[in-house]
Amino acid sequence: MPCMTQPTLTEIQKLAQRAALGRLRAALAVGTVTVVVGRNGSIAFRGWRDNAGVSDLCAYRAIANSPELRRALARAEVTSGNRINPQAIATGLHSHDGGATWSKH
Repeated sequence: MPCMTQPTLTEIQKLAQRAALGRLRAALAVGTVTVVVGRNGSIAFRGWRDNAGVSDLCAYRAIANSPELRRALARAEVTSGNRINPQAIATGLHSHDGGATWSKH
């Protein structure tokens, strides 16, 4: 996964990021973290605090095929009335505040 293969990351940081992704999957399964789909079609995770430096987009790419994320994403699309947009995700559009604001920075 490109976001976790940065040459500046130590093995301990990589392990911490993998553990954070595991906690995210578990939190999505029980509903303590929710997916937010913006009008632009990008996503954010509301309530995910212990992320070990993993961005929402990186996390999405890493666990995109997990059943937990698919269920949470389906709920978010129905609730918001917005669908994810792969082009918006590919451009790096993201949120740092759980979906309140969106940017590429």
